[in-house]
Amino acid sequence: MQILDAHQHFWHYHPNTHSWITDDMSVIRKDFLPSDLMPLLAENNIDGTVAVQADQSEKETGFLLSLAEENNFIKAVVGWTDLFAENILERLEYYKGFKKLKGFRHILQGEKPSFMLQSKFLRGISLLKDFDFTYDILIYPEHLSAALQLVNLFPEQMFVIDHLAKPLIKKQEINEWANGMKLLSAHENVYCKISGMVTEADVENWKQEDFIPYLDVVTNAFGTDRLMYGSDWPVCLVAASYQDCIGIVKKYFQSFSEAERQKIFGSNATSFYKI
Repeated sequence: MQILDAHQHFWHYHPNTHSWITDDMSVIRKDFLPSDLMPLLAENNIDGTVAVQADQSEKETGFLLSLAEENNFIKAVVGWTDLFAENILERLEYYKGFKKLKGFRHILQGEKPSFMLQSKFLRGISLLKDFDFTYDILIYPEHLSAALQLVNLFPEQMFVIDHLAKPLIKKQEINEWANGMKLLSAHENVYCKISGMVTEADVENWKQEDFIPYLDVVTNAFGTDRLMYGSDWPVCLVAASYQDCIGIVKKYFQSFSEAERQKIFGSNATSFYKI
Protein backbone atom coordinates (compact mmCIF):
# COMPACT_ATOMS: atom_id res chain seq x y z
CA MET A 1 0.00 0.00 0.00
CA GLN A 2 1.19 3.50 -0.87
CA ILE A 3 0.70 5.95 2.02
CA LEU A 4 0.21 9.52 0.82
CA ASP A 5 0.06 12.94 2.40
CA ALA A 6 -2.54 14.52 0.11
CA HIS A 7 -1.92 18.14 1.09
CA GLN A 8 1.32 19.98 1.83
CA HIS A 9 3.19 23.09 0.67
CA PHE A 10 6.65 24.36 -0.22
CA TRP A 11 7.88 27.92 -0.43
CA HIS A 12 10.80 30.31 -0.40
CA TYR A 13 9.44 32.70 2.20
CA HIS A 14 8.88 36.30 1.13
CA PRO A 15 6.91 38.80 3.28
CA ASN A 16 4.95 40.13 0.31
CA THR A 17 4.18 36.83 -1.38
CA HIS A 18 3.31 35.23 1.94
CA SER A 19 1.61 38.18 3.62
CA TRP A 20 -1.09 35.76 4.88
CA ILE A 21 1.50 34.44 7.36
CA THR A 22 0.62 36.74 10.26
CA ASP A 23 2.66 37.51 13.39
CA ASP A 24 1.00 34.70 15.34
CA MET A 25 2.24 32.29 12.65
CA SER A 26 5.86 33.50 12.75
CA VAL A 27 7.13 29.93 13.21
CA ILE A 28 6.53 29.36 9.48
CA ARG A 29 8.12 32.62 8.29
CA LYS A 30 10.99 30.82 6.63
CA ASP A 31 11.74 28.56 3.66
CA PHE A 32 10.18 25.10 3.54
CA LEU A 33 11.63 22.79 0.89
CA PRO A 34 11.67 19.06 0.07
CA SER A 35 14.82 18.52 2.16
CA ASP A 36 12.87 19.73 5.22
CA LEU A 37 9.97 17.38 4.59
CA MET A 38 11.83 14.20 3.62
CA PRO A 39 12.93 13.21 7.17
CA LEU A 40 9.34 13.64 8.42
CA LEU A 41 8.00 11.39 5.66
CA ALA A 42 10.60 8.75 6.50
CA GLU A 43 9.77 8.91 10.23
CA ASN A 44 6.07 8.46 9.53
CA ASN A 45 6.39 5.83 6.76
CA ILE A 46 4.82 8.09 4.12
CA ASP A 47 5.63 7.24 0.52
CA GLY A 48 4.60 10.42 -1.26
CA THR A 49 2.83 13.75 -1.18
CA VAL A 50 0.61 16.13 -3.11
CA ALA A 51 2.20 19.60 -3.23
CA VAL A 52 -0.44 22.33 -3.27
CA GLN A 53 -0.18 25.98 -4.27
CA ALA A 54 0.00 28.66 -1.58
CA ASP A 55 0.50 31.66 -3.87
CA GLN A 56 -1.71 32.84 -6.74
CA SER A 57 0.91 32.77 -9.47
CA GLU A 58 1.98 30.61 -12.36
CA LYS A 59 5.53 31.27 -11.18
CA GLU A 60 4.78 29.20 -8.09
CA THR A 61 3.14 26.49 -10.20
CA GLY A 62 6.40 26.27 -12.14
CA PHE A 63 8.38 26.18 -8.89
CA LEU A 64 6.30 23.26 -7.56
CA LEU A 65 6.61 21.39 -10.85
CA SER A 66 10.38 21.79 -10.83
CA LEU A 67 10.51 20.41 -7.26
CA ALA A 68 8.31 17.50 -8.33
CA GLU A 69 10.68 16.76 -11.19
CA GLU A 70 13.64 16.67 -8.81
CA ASN A 71 11.93 14.75 -5.99
CA ASN A 72 10.21 11.48 -6.72
CA PHE A 73 8.22 11.56 -3.47
CA ILE A 74 6.19 14.51 -4.81
CA LYS A 75 3.62 12.46 -6.69
CA ALA A 76 1.27 15.28 -7.73
CA VAL A 77 1.05 19.07 -7.92
CA VAL A 78 -2.07 21.20 -7.47
CA GLY A 79 -1.12 24.49 -9.05
CA TRP A 80 -2.65 27.85 -9.87
CA THR A 81 -3.60 29.43 -13.16
CA ASP A 82 -5.93 32.33 -13.83
CA LEU A 83 -9.29 30.75 -14.57
CA PHE A 84 -10.56 34.22 -15.57
CA ALA A 85 -7.97 34.55 -18.33
CA GLU A 86 -9.12 34.97 -21.93
CA ASN A 87 -6.43 32.45 -22.92
CA ILE A 88 -7.34 29.88 -20.25
CA LEU A 89 -7.75 27.15 -22.85
CA GLU A 90 -4.20 27.76 -24.03
CA ARG A 91 -2.90 27.69 -20.44
CA LEU A 92 -4.62 24.37 -19.70
CA GLU A 93 -3.20 22.90 -22.90
CA TYR A 94 0.25 24.03 -21.75
CA TYR A 95 -0.14 22.50 -18.29
CA LYS A 96 -1.38 19.23 -19.71
CA GLY A 97 2.22 18.73 -20.81
CA PHE A 98 3.33 18.22 -17.19
CA LYS A 99 2.64 14.68 -16.01
CA LYS A 100 2.58 15.55 -12.30
CA LEU A 101 0.30 18.60 -12.67
CA LYS A 102 -3.02 17.09 -11.60
CA GLY A 103 -5.26 20.02 -10.78
CA PHE A 104 -5.69 23.62 -9.72
CA ARG A 105 -6.72 25.73 -6.76
CA HIS A 106 -7.52 29.35 -5.98
CA ILE A 107 -7.50 30.68 -2.42
CA LEU A 108 -11.27 31.10 -2.42
CA GLN A 109 -11.27 31.57 1.36
CA GLY A 110 -9.81 35.02 0.69
CA GLU A 111 -12.63 35.99 -1.69
CA LYS A 112 -16.31 36.76 -1.27
CA PRO A 113 -18.54 33.70 -1.76
CA SER A 114 -19.89 35.22 -5.01
CA PHE A 115 -16.37 35.14 -6.52
CA MET A 116 -16.66 31.47 -7.49
CA LEU A 117 -20.01 32.03 -9.25
CA GLN A 118 -18.79 34.67 -11.72
CA SER A 119 -19.29 33.68 -15.35
CA LYS A 120 -15.60 33.83 -16.30
CA PHE A 121 -14.60 31.69 -13.34
CA LEU A 122 -17.31 29.17 -14.20
CA ARG A 123 -16.06 29.10 -17.79
CA GLY A 124 -12.60 28.23 -16.50
CA ILE A 125 -13.96 25.45 -14.26
CA SER A 126 -16.01 24.10 -17.18
CA LEU A 127 -12.82 23.47 -19.17
CA LEU A 128 -10.94 21.47 -16.51
CA LYS A 129 -12.62 18.14 -17.14
CA ASP A 130 -11.56 18.10 -20.80
CA PHE A 131 -7.95 18.03 -19.57
CA ASP A 132 -8.62 15.63 -16.68
CA PHE A 133 -7.74 18.31 -14.10
CA THR A 134 -9.16 18.25 -10.57
CA TYR A 135 -10.14 21.30 -8.53
CA ASP A 136 -9.37 21.89 -4.84
CA ILE A 137 -11.97 24.05 -3.08
CA LEU A 138 -10.39 26.06 -0.25
CA ILE A 139 -13.17 27.79 1.70
CA TYR A 140 -14.57 28.79 5.07
CA PRO A 141 -18.03 27.72 6.28
CA GLU A 142 -19.49 31.03 5.01
CA HIS A 143 -18.64 29.89 1.44
CA LEU A 144 -20.44 26.54 1.66
CA SER A 145 -23.64 27.71 0.02
CA ALA A 146 -21.77 29.16 -2.98
CA ALA A 147 -19.60 26.03 -3.19
CA LEU A 148 -22.76 23.93 -3.35
CA GLN A 149 -24.02 26.05 -6.24
CA LEU A 150 -20.65 25.61 -7.95
CA VAL A 151 -20.57 21.82 -7.71
CA ASN A 152 -24.24 21.62 -8.74
CA LEU A 153 -23.23 23.10 -12.10
CA PHE A 154 -20.48 20.55 -12.81
CA PRO A 155 -21.55 17.00 -11.92
CA GLU A 156 -18.69 15.50 -13.96
CA GLN A 157 -15.88 17.66 -12.53
CA MET A 158 -13.78 16.13 -9.74
CA PHE A 159 -13.71 18.44 -6.70
CA VAL A 160 -12.15 18.08 -3.27
CA ILE A 161 -12.93 20.26 -0.24
CA ASP A 162 -9.69 21.26 1.47
CA HIS A 163 -9.38 21.22 5.28
CA LEU A 164 -13.02 20.12 5.89
CA ALA A 165 -13.98 23.66 4.75
CA LYS A 166 -12.29 25.02 7.89
CA PRO A 167 -14.98 24.55 10.54
CA LEU A 168 -14.73 26.83 13.58
CA ILE A 169 -13.34 24.13 15.88
CA LYS A 170 -12.00 26.60 18.45
CA LYS A 171 -15.51 28.06 18.92
CA GLN A 172 -17.07 24.57 18.76
CA GLU A 173 -19.47 25.78 16.06
CA ILE A 174 -20.72 22.84 14.05
CA ASN A 175 -24.39 22.79 13.00
CA GLU A 176 -24.46 25.09 9.96
CA TRP A 177 -21.11 23.79 8.76
CA ALA A 178 -22.31 20.19 9.17
CA ASN A 179 -25.43 20.87 7.12
CA GLY A 180 -23.37 22.44 4.34
CA MET A 181 -20.93 19.52 4.25
CA LYS A 182 -23.76 16.98 4.11
CA LEU A 183 -25.27 18.79 1.13
CA LEU A 184 -21.90 18.87 -0.66
CA SER A 185 -21.28 15.19 0.07
CA ALA A 186 -24.48 14.25 -1.77
CA HIS A 187 -22.48 14.88 -4.95
CA GLU A 188 -20.42 11.76 -5.71
CA ASN A 189 -17.79 13.84 -7.55
CA VAL A 190 -16.93 15.78 -4.36
CA TYR A 191 -14.24 14.47 -1.99
CA CYS A 192 -12.99 15.90 1.31
CA LYS A 193 -9.49 16.30 2.72
CA ILE A 194 -8.98 15.56 6.40
CA SER A 195 -6.38 18.27 6.81
CA GLY A 196 -5.87 21.68 8.34
CA MET A 197 -7.79 20.90 11.53
CA VAL A 198 -5.21 21.85 14.15
CA THR A 199 -4.96 25.45 12.97
CA GLU A 200 -8.75 25.85 13.23
CA ALA A 201 -8.68 24.61 16.84
CA ASP A 202 -7.14 26.34 19.87
CA VAL A 203 -3.58 26.23 18.53
CA GLU A 204 -2.00 26.18 21.99
CA ASN A 205 -4.47 23.94 23.83
CA TRP A 206 -6.13 21.55 21.36
CA LYS A 207 -6.83 17.96 22.32
CA GLN A 208 -7.91 14.86 20.41
CA GLU A 209 -11.51 15.17 21.59
CA ASP A 210 -11.87 18.59 19.92
CA PHE A 211 -11.78 17.01 16.47
CA ILE A 212 -14.08 14.03 16.98
CA PRO A 213 -17.45 15.77 16.27
CA TYR A 214 -16.07 17.22 13.01
CA LEU A 215 -14.49 13.95 11.93
CA ASP A 216 -17.79 12.21 12.71
CA VAL A 217 -19.62 14.60 10.37
CA VAL A 218 -17.31 14.17 7.36
CA THR A 219 -16.94 10.42 7.86
CA ASN A 220 -20.70 9.93 8.00
CA ALA A 221 -21.22 12.30 5.06
CA PHE A 222 -18.47 11.29 2.63
CA GLY A 223 -17.78 7.73 3.77
CA THR A 224 -14.34 6.16 3.63
CA ASP A 225 -14.33 6.16 -0.19
CA ARG A 226 -14.12 9.96 -0.51
CA LEU A 227 -11.89 11.08 2.34
CA MET A 228 -8.13 11.63 2.08
CA TYR A 229 -5.58 12.51 4.73
CA GLY A 230 -3.34 15.57 4.38
CA SER A 231 -0.95 17.17 6.86
CA ASP A 232 -1.14 20.78 5.65
CA TRP A 233 2.58 20.95 6.46
CA PRO A 234 4.20 23.37 7.11
CA VAL A 235 1.12 25.46 8.04
CA CYS A 236 0.25 22.81 10.64
CA LEU A 237 3.46 23.67 12.55
CA VAL A 238 1.70 26.75 13.93
CA ALA A 239 -0.31 24.36 16.11
CA ALA A 240 1.18 20.87 15.95
CA SER A 241 4.02 18.69 14.74
CA TYR A 242 3.83 16.61 11.58
CA GLN A 243 3.51 13.50 13.73
CA ASP A 244 0.75 15.03 15.86
CA CYS A 245 -1.35 15.70 12.74
CA ILE A 246 -1.21 12.20 11.37
CA GLY A 247 -1.59 10.82 14.89
CA ILE A 248 -4.95 12.57 15.40
CA VAL A 249 -6.36 11.00 12.26
CA LYS A 250 -4.82 7.57 12.82
CA LYS A 251 -6.27 7.44 16.32
CA TYR A 252 -9.75 8.39 15.08
CA PHE A 253 -9.74 5.68 12.40
CA GLN A 254 -7.98 2.99 14.44
CA SER A 255 -11.17 0.95 14.83
CA PHE A 256 -11.90 1.02 11.08
CA SER A 257 -10.90 -1.88 8.84
CA GLU A 258 -7.44 -2.04 7.27
CA ALA A 259 -9.07 -1.63 3.84
CA GLU A 260 -10.85 1.57 4.94
CA ARG A 261 -7.67 3.00 6.46
CA GLN A 262 -5.80 2.23 3.24
CA LYS A 263 -8.33 4.31 1.33
CA ILE A 264 -8.08 7.33 3.63
CA PHE A 265 -4.29 7.25 3.89
CA GLY A 266 -3.49 6.51 0.28
CA SER A 267 -5.69 4.95 -2.34
CA ASN A 268 -8.42 7.64 -2.39
CA ALA A 269 -5.81 10.31 -3.14
CA THR A 270 -4.15 8.00 -5.67
CA SER A 271 -7.39 7.54 -7.59
CA PHE A 272 -8.61 11.14 -7.23
CA TYR A 273 -5.36 12.67 -8.51
CA LYS A 274 -4.62 9.73 -10.84
CA ILE A 275 -1.19 9.19 -9.33
